[in-house]
Formats: sequence, C-alpha cells, structure tokens
Amino acid sequence: MSPTFDDTNTLFDFVVRNGNGVKGLVDSGIKNVPEKYIQPSSERINKIVGSQNSSSGLQQCISPIDLSLLDGPNHDEVVKAIVNASERIGFFQVVNHGIPADLLESLKQAAHQFFTQPPDEKAIYLPGEGRSRLVKYGTSFSPEKEKALEWKDYLNMVYTNDAEALEHWPNQCKEVALRYLKSSYKIVKKLLEILFENLGEKLEDSRLDSLTGRKLVNMLFYPPCPNPDLTVGVGRHSDIGTLTVLLQDSIGGLHVKVEEDVVSGQKEEWIEIPPFPNALVINIGDALQIISNGRYISAEHRVRTTSKGSRVSIPFFTIPTPTEKIGPLPQVIKHDGVARYREVLYQEYMNNYFGKAHDGKKSLDFARIN
Repeated sequence: MSPTFDDTNTLFDFVVRNGNGVKGLVDSGIKNVPEKYIQPSSERINKIVGSQNSSSGLQQCISPIDLSLLDGPNHDEVVKAIVNASERIGFFQVVNHGIPADLLESLKQAAHQFFTQPPDEKAIYLPGEGRSRLVKYGTSFSPEKEKALEWKDYLNMVYTNDAEALEHWPNQCKEVALRYLKSSYKIVKKLLEILFENLGEKLEDSRLDSLTGRKLVNMLFYPPCPNPDLTVGVGRHSDIGTLTVLLQDSIGGLHVKVEEDVVSGQKEEWIEIPPFPNALVINIGDALQIISNGRYISAEHRVRTTSKGSRVSIPFFTIPTPTEKIGPLPQVIKHDGVARYREVLYQEYMNNYFGKAHDGKKSLDFARIN
C-alpha cells in the first residue's frame, strides 16, 4: 500500500527536508497528489488553452525566428520580428542559433540522469548541506511560503568561472551545462545589442557585463502527475533577470499570459509556447522591462503538469549584478514623456522577489511608479 502523505509535516520531511522531492513522491507509488499540491481553482491550467486559438499576430510572434539570417539581406526583417515579439508578449523562439542539436539533446539527457539518481546522492546539494555554494537542489519555489506546492524538482547551478563550475557542478551535467551556458551567452549578447539599439543606445561591454553579471543554469524536472488538472509545475511568475534562454523538451507545457491591449484590440489570454525541434525559447526579464520603461514585456508565465511522462526544461538566466542600479533609460523616458519605474538597487529588488511565493508579476510593483 502506497503512503498518502496527508500530514503536512510528514510530507515536508520526505519531500523538502530529506531531499526526496516530487520524484520521490511518484516513486513511492502515490495514486493521487497530496492535498498540499492541490492548487486553488483560479490557479489551475485549462488544458484547452493553447496557441492554436490565438490570433495570427500572436502566432507570428511565437513562430521560430531564424537567427542565421542576421547580418544578411534579411537582417532588418529578423530584427523587426525580435523587437515585435519583445514588445508584444515578451517571449519568442529562435532556431539556427549556433548551438548544435546534439549538445541540446545531451543536456536533456544529463538532466534526466541527475534527477533519476537515488535521493541521497541528490540530497548532498540541499541547502545547508555545505557541499557547494554554487549548487542548490530542491523542490517547488519557496515551500515554506507557498500555500500550494509546485510539482517540480530543480537543480540550480551558479556560474563564477569555468574552473569552479567544473569543480563544483554535479558530474552528470557539469560539462554539457557549461557548454550550454557559454553558447547561450553569445545569443544573449547579440539579442541585447539588438534590443538596446532599438531603444536608441549602443550596448557597451561594461554595461553588458553589469546587466548579465550573474549567470545561472537551472535544470527543472517535472515527474508525471496523477492529477495534472489539480496541480501546476510552476506557478504564475515573471523572470527576475535581464534575458532568459530556455530549452524545452518535446512534451512542452509552457504557458504565457498575453496582456490586454486596448489600442490593438488584443484581449488578455494565455497561450502555450509549443515545442519546436532544436528551438530555444527567449524571454524578457523584469530588469529589461524596467530599463525599457515597459516597452519590452517581462511576461507572466507558468508551466502545466502532465501524466504522460517525466519532463525536463533547462533555463539559462542572465541577471544584473546585485550592486547594479536599474531604471528606465533617459532617452526612453524622454520619448515616452513619463518614467513608469523608479531606479532601484538590484539587490533590493532580488530581496523582494525571493521573499515571497510566486504571485504573477507583482514583483514589478517594487519598482513601479504609481
């Protein structure tokens, strides 16, 4: 007979404190998700929601953009597509980005290899175990603060330099994750140059370094869920950083909220970003929304669960250094006629973001001028 985990303390000990994670719950043979994972009805994800029902304009935004066409005859057209997607929904997919398909496949395999290890081999990376300050293994987002837990386990790897990554990151994934990080950063650099140029500013190397000073590779693992209609893999949130590069697997499940736009007639809706072979998903973070004075959108997004099988996704986050002050560019304020955000110390912004559970885009209220 499989355990029920009806008692919250028993559940927390097993899943969070002992490092079994959601993977351990599934391996225990549970037939139904514990009550602590059941989301309020307002947070559950409608399976019908998807890109098929979206307008042609939104379809165009999420259609893959071919980065190999940059610096060629179609350069301006590609730039326009990148800017349009960044301004309209804050998400887009790219192909022919320069990262080999076999590297991306190896990365997904490495993620599965890490999370399918015995619990005690993953638990050495739990917070407080002291194995490494650069690696953190855990589950959900902020278990102690959440009313309902997220159906996911994660591995967080902080980058300082190549030598420390190879020394501290887990053996199952350190080499391929480092290659992914370095290759993805080239994409980030090119995209930020384009997006800043559209705002009327040349992105100097020193500014690039300060806006992407912290780099992290996360591996997210979503075990099959017996009740996907009651749970979420990741709750509604926006990314805290500058720009994110995400590798999805073929199962998919990423949903993005498109804001209402009275001028264009766009209604508020959730759309799914469908997996596309060898594509990478790019999304705008809070820092870039603030810097652009709201011109680029750090979109609210979430992840559904599935009963089909174990799913992985691997985001690469670029984040400003904690001492960086972020605020709208002066020329953008001049153009818009108003500053929509105040300048904030990024460390304070992070403290506010990580001090609570996921709650849509409310983190941006910390910098918003009402």
